[in-house]
Amino acid sequence: MKIRKLSDKETELLKDFLYEAIFIPEGVEPPPREIIEQPELKLYYEDFGTGRADNCIVAEDDGRVIGAVWTRIMDDYGHVDDDTPSFAISLYREYRGLGIGTRLMREMLKLLKEQGFEKASLAVQKENYAVRMYEKVGFRTVDENSEEFIMVCNL
Repeated sequence: MKIRKLSDKETELLKDFLYEAIFIPEGVEPPPREIIEQPELKLYYEDFGTGRADNCIVAEDDGRVIGAVWTRIMDDYGHVDDDTPSFAISLYREYRGLGIGTRLMREMLKLLKEQGFEKASLAVQKENYAVRMYEKVGFRTVDENSEEFIMVCNL
C-alpha cells in the first residue's frame, strides 16, 4: 500500500469518497448518489486545489485509490473559524478497520502542521465508529449538537 498526495487529474475522486464518507446507521437506506450535488456538500470538492488549506492524501492499493483524507477551510459542519482547515476522510468499505484511516489522518495532521496551521477540525455523527479513531490521533470534542460532535486537534 502506498500513501501519496492526490494528483490534480484525480480531483473527481473526491466526489466518490464524499459519497462513501456519508455515515449510514445500521438498517438505514443509503441516500441517492445525487445527494453530493447539494450546496452544503459540494463545498467539499468544488474547485478543490484553489484554497490555501486544500490538501488531499490518498491510500493506493495495487494501483487503485482506496481511501482519501482531505482538508479545506470551508463553512462546513465542522467549521470552527476561518483559519482552521476542516477534515473529510473516507475509505472504501472493504478497507475500513485496517488502520489505513489512522495512517492517513496522521499524515494529514503532519502536513497541516508543516504548513503552519495551528489546529484542524471535523464534525462526526455521534454514532459513527470513527469517533474513536479521531480521538486516537488527537482530536477532542469542543462542541456538540443532538447528532454530531465537533472535534478539534491542536497541531
